[in-house]
Amino acid sequence: MTGSLLLYHLRRNTATALAAVIIVGLFLVALLGPALVPYDPLATEMQNVLAPPSAAHWFGTDQLGRDIFSRVIVATRLDFAIAVAAVAISALAGITVGAMSGYVGGWFDGVMSRVVDVMMAFPLFVAAMALVAVFGNSVQSVVLATSIINFPFYFRLARIEAAARREIGYVEAAIINGNSTGSVIFRFLLPNSLPPVIVQISLNLGWAILNTSGLAFIGLGVAPPTPEWGIMIQEGASMMMSGEWWTVLFPGLALVLSVFCFSLLGDGLRDIADPRRRS
Repeated sequence: MTGSLLLYHLRRNTATALAAVIIVGLFLVALLGPALVPYDPLATEMQNVLAPPSAAHWFGTDQLGRDIFSRVIVATRLDFAIAVAAVAISALAGITVGAMSGYVGGWFDGVMSRVVDVMMAFPLFVAAMALVAVFGNSVQSVVLATSIINFPFYFRLARIEAAARREIGYVEAAIINGNSTGSVIFRFLLPNSLPPVIVQISLNLGWAILNTSGLAFIGLGVAPPTPEWGIMIQEGASMMMSGEWWTVLFPGLALVLSVFCFSLLGDGLRDIADPRRRS
């Protein structure tokens, strides 16, 4: 699909276009936000503990007097960086192995398909918890665990696309012209797998952000005092009953907005990529 056609469909789908604009804005916040925040997100002010939202502290302060607005903005970079890294690794590995499996077939396809079936049998968040526990409590472990549990989605997409196209005319022509197996896979099969993969990437980015925050909420992966949405929600949850609602509301809204917009964008791109779903 050309860029002009994509813009045409985005103009027709206001919700998808709005989600795309918000996501671009969130990426800009992740890129530039840490240089623009009014306070050091780690600086404590004991005289301003649990101050409500005000002109000085737009989102209020937490139990240590830290500015919540600054922490929410800075946390955007970490959550987005983890999600993008994890999804990039899983997408590259998944579409490569999946295309090889679908094209080559045989025992390799059988073994990889069974491995992926076993991986998909476990609840994703439970599997992520177990992997982080095995790899160690660190940001790198969260990236690795998230990439592993996302791998099956891309493997299955690429495998289906490769298996459906391996006997199509242009693939057979490439083989007759002397192209190697690797050349056929990377030059002819993988490019045709990109539209559904792009849709899956958008959906998985939102889930990866939610997974990162969920792990941090239960004490796995990112550790305090690092600014991270899940940690901020966990720290503020105990203060909700005493009336300090802002400690949970603003990081929670940032998390919900990010996940919702990525899901909305993924649904919109799926409608655009599939002519049968277009109105």
